Amino acid sequence: MSKVAVLVTDFVEDIEYTSPVEALKDAGHTVTTISPEGTETITGKHGTEIKVDKAINMVKPDDFDALLIPGGFSPDQLRSNEAFVAFTRHFLLADKPLFAICHGPQLFIQTGLVKGRELTSYTTVQPDLYYAGGLVKDEPVVIDHNLITSRTPDDIPAFNHAIVGALEA
Repeated sequence: MSKVAVLVTDFVEDIEYTSPVEALKDAGHTVTTISPEGTETITGKHGTEIKVDKAINMVKPDDFDALLIPGGFSPDQLRSNEAFVAFTRHFLLADKPLFAICHGPQLFIQTGLVKGRELTSYTTVQPDLYYAGGLVKDEPVVIDHNLITSRTPDDIPAFNHAIVGALEA
């Protein structure tokens, strides 16, 4: 089974973390929650307390088979931290499974690797991805090789199905 890294900080969209993580764990994958500080608890936008497993400086992208970036305000905060940008860039360059929902694709913009990629996101992030060269689609799930993106919490069932399926392939 795969080892999946999840990049988060406070104000992550609760359900965009909890539901995909539960789906991945239910499918037998190991999930490691990674934040700027490490072994603390972060709080989602709606009050969910999430236990963090590691700090970003304690892990390497090569330690993981896949990456999940939930939405909310978390990705916007993480994209100002070069360690998270570099971690994400590694997955895009290596074409390793990378899953992002809602505001999650904001982190891609800082990598400089959006150009020519098919993806989706929350409606307010879509213009940013477009101006960064992305081929933005307004669909529940967009799959571009190993990059799987989704728009909103309403799309979570389709997103979960796609990400679990990608790791079974």
